[in-house]
Amino acid sequence: MSNKKVLVAGATGYLGQYLVKELKQRGYWVRALIRKESQRELFDTVDDCFIAQLSEPASLKGITKDIDWVFSTIGITRQKDGMTYMDVDYQGNANLLNEALQDGVEAFQYVSAIGGDKLRHLKIFEAKERFVDELKASGIQYSVLRPNGFSSDMRDFLDMDKGGRVYLFGNGQLRLNPIHGQDLAKVCVDTMLSGDKEVTAGGKDILTHNELAQLALKAWDKPIKISHLPDWIRRFTISLVRTFTSAKTYGPIEFFNSHGLR
Repeated sequence: MSNKKVLVAGATGYLGQYLVKELKQRGYWVRALIRKESQRELFDTVDDCFIAQLSEPASLKGITKDIDWVFSTIGITRQKDGMTYMDVDYQGNANLLNEALQDGVEAFQYVSAIGGDKLRHLKIFEAKERFVDELKASGIQYSVLRPNGFSSDMRDFLDMDKGGRVYLFGNGQLRLNPIHGQDLAKVCVDTMLSGDKEVTAGGKDILTHNELAQLALKAWDKPIKISHLPDWIRRFTISLVRTFTSAKTYGPIEFFNSHGLR
């Protein structure tokens, strides 16, 4: 039984829900950040639920009171409801960090993504890494987790393959080793305990885009039909959507066409 009191921000998300379960199994006192009253029913095992909007600093007052550790999985892949990457991935986390600093929180962990520090030119990583910079400069004990995608993200391959043919950029050899949320939750807690500053995490199985496409086609009981497009088309597409669409549209396109094992 741990005497640490922890806050999980992003508790209602894919990783957040596994993280809450992992922390409770290890005996931690857990406060879950939720956005609305109806979400309380998701967390019948937690010790406290705190209703707030990260985009509204005033609503956060008291969220880190008596808290020792903060785990933040806050971040969006697709911008919606008028919220941008900067609003959520950067400013929302910055608002939470400010509360943690004022209340003397011992440690703050943030879950970013693998390669984010090298892909700052992409909108989604620009916001994440701006917060990472602020976290590192804050003086608080910190850790940054960089997973190489979640197992749940592989639904995109399933959806794409449903039509019976997959289109991949380049030779399809870009590699991924997505990690299941339950496994990543263990890594998150272990990293906080070890005090490691930056940790990359992935699953045991490393698969190329070709292999992922084949598995998805087999799941749909489809013949293996994969078309490889020249990589210049990927680069041209990203440039085109950046020029003629908003970040809401091109952010996810940039992300999914640039992400892989590094």
